[in-house]
Amino acid sequence: MLSTVSQKLESPMDALAGLARREAERSEAHRSAGPANAAPPNPEVRAKAQRRKYNAAYKLSLVERADSAKDEGGVGALLRQEGIYSSQLTEWRRQRDAGALNALGQKRGRKPIRDSRDEEIAKLRAQGGRLEQKLEQASLIIDVQKKVATLLGISLPETKGSGE
Repeated sequence: MLSTVSQKLESPMDALAGLARREAERSEAHRSAGPANAAPPNPEVRAKAQRRKYNAAYKLSLVERADSAKDEGGVGALLRQEGIYSSQLTEWRRQRDAGALNALGQKRGRKPIRDSRDEEIAKLRAQGGRLEQKLEQASLIIDVQKKVATLLGISLPETKGSGE
């Protein structure tokens, strides 16, 4: 009985010694996963995530591949393989149906800033076009009035601007 008690007392000491040996074994470079002096990986998350951008040709090819997938779960496998969400695929299908590559390749963001002079030029050109139409109409009315006056025998006074 004394022998079992003494063995029990020795076993915690032996256990501690065994732990120390195992710890030393773990620190050996050839037995661990990497070199002992390797720096630990950086746990920091990047400050700003990068937005993924897909060009129109890629979107169209992915939609066509998804449409041609006939196996059960084929579309899901394709989406997992490409890292795409099903909602993106649905949106790209809508865009394709609305106008194929034209709708898929639309630029996003702000529209280019127009110069105020360009706007003024466009207004003046539109106003000039309206004035030309009014002048044409007035000329037609004057011609009709002249013909009516000659039919009725009324003499019209000559104006300086008429070169006819």
